[in-house]
Amino acid sequence: MNPTSNYETMKNSMASVFLQYDQKAMIQKFYLEHDEKNLHILFLSRKYRINRQSGRVTWSEDAFQTEKEAGYNEAMTIYDVLCNSKENCHLAHEWVNVSSLSTIRGGTLAKSGGFFRDAGNVFDKRSKALALACEALGGRKIPKGDVAYELDLFPFLPMALRFWESDEEFPASLQILVDKNILDYMHYETLMFAISHLIGRLKEEMEGKEQL
Repeated sequence: MNPTSNYETMKNSMASVFLQYDQKAMIQKFYLEHDEKNLHILFLSRKYRINRQSGRVTWSEDAFQTEKEAGYNEAMTIYDVLCNSKENCHLAHEWVNVSSLSTIRGGTLAKSGGFFRDAGNVFDKRSKALALACEALGGRKIPKGDVAYELDLFPFLPMALRFWESDEEFPASLQILVDKNILDYMHYETLMFAISHLIGRLKEEMEGKEQL
């Protein structure tokens, strides 16, 4: 079995797990739009819906006149937040660098890892396109960095990005800031999925902006 089908198997398994949870509690907890067939949630300014009978996650940018299957990172982030966030999760309203979270020292998102270096290299010398991409995702400018924006991962959960271009002395640098209580909303592994999805969305938007 190839890796793609392994991911699909895990995503489908989580769809079944999702159906075991109290959907009414999810609706009340996160003030979700809903109807008899679906739960609706905004994720990085894109509207998703979760089928209440199958658990399938789809997204659309045209009021679901057409819909697309959510990818692994998207679906797994949505499932984890809705199913596994702590009962009384709330924001601390204090930013921390994602690499500084004590529970992920040495993990993929640690400062010493290559994830942010690689993403920084992708964004390097493309600051204008990156800024436009952040704005396309509903980003709000914040201080510091050549490009710095606060974005709504979900309407109830912000995330921030700060980027510095490379120069003669330093390589390109990317920081992701999260609320201090982020792990009350999702597991560390899921945080990796969410940030990977954010980087992917920004790349897509940048390519579109650079082609104009």
